[in-house]
Amino acid sequence: MILAAGRGERMRPLTDRIPKPLLQAGGRPLVVGLIESLARAGIDDLVVNVSHLGGLIEQALGDGTRHGVRIAYSREQEPLETGGGIAYALPLLGVEPFVAVNSDIHCDFDFARLAAAAAAIGGGAVSAHLVLVDNPPHHPAGDFCLGGGRVAADGARKLTFSGIGVYAPSLFAEIARGTKRQLAALLRPAMAQGRVSGEHHRGTWMDVGTPERLATLDRLLAARA
Repeated sequence: MILAAGRGERMRPLTDRIPKPLLQAGGRPLVVGLIESLARAGIDDLVVNVSHLGGLIEQALGDGTRHGVRIAYSREQEPLETGGGIAYALPLLGVEPFVAVNSDIHCDFDFARLAAAAAAIGGGAVSAHLVLVDNPPHHPAGDFCLGGGRVAADGARKLTFSGIGVYAPSLFAEIARGTKRQLAALLRPAMAQGRVSGEHHRGTWMDVGTPERLATLDRLLAARA
């Protein structure tokens, strides 16, 4: 699942007319780079949730054929936040563990690495698996701690949640469909029970959340071209 329903408030005024996933860096929309990374890893059945200017996203991506994937859309009348948006899309996601990723990140993470985590979740060992990264300058306090392969809400040294995770559908089962819910509100109780695993990605990662960071990414990608 690609999470693309947000309003992109920090990106305004760019997102007044263009949904954040379609903002371009390196000559292509952010979401297209993400879709291609997923496809290279063999993840080609995608659900994209949309709300703010969602019709433009659907028009740009279509059914996914041009990118070698199949796309179904979960349409939210208003953004339901991450947890609520995933819960709303469960009928499209099915009963197996699934990957969910924010549409406004750029990274070199190999999504094929998540197959083992999905297998562990499917076997009932854990309910979620999170990819964590070093804290970026704009988020120095981090989000969660990682130790012994498990993620905890508190600890001495926190890392930042990358926006990449694998989840059991059951984690979202108690959310009434169409209600707002933050993902962290679901993850913290599971962490307390030792049911959230994790890994530390030390490669390239950027949260492209502001016009300044979008411009930085555009310059970096242009320099590599």
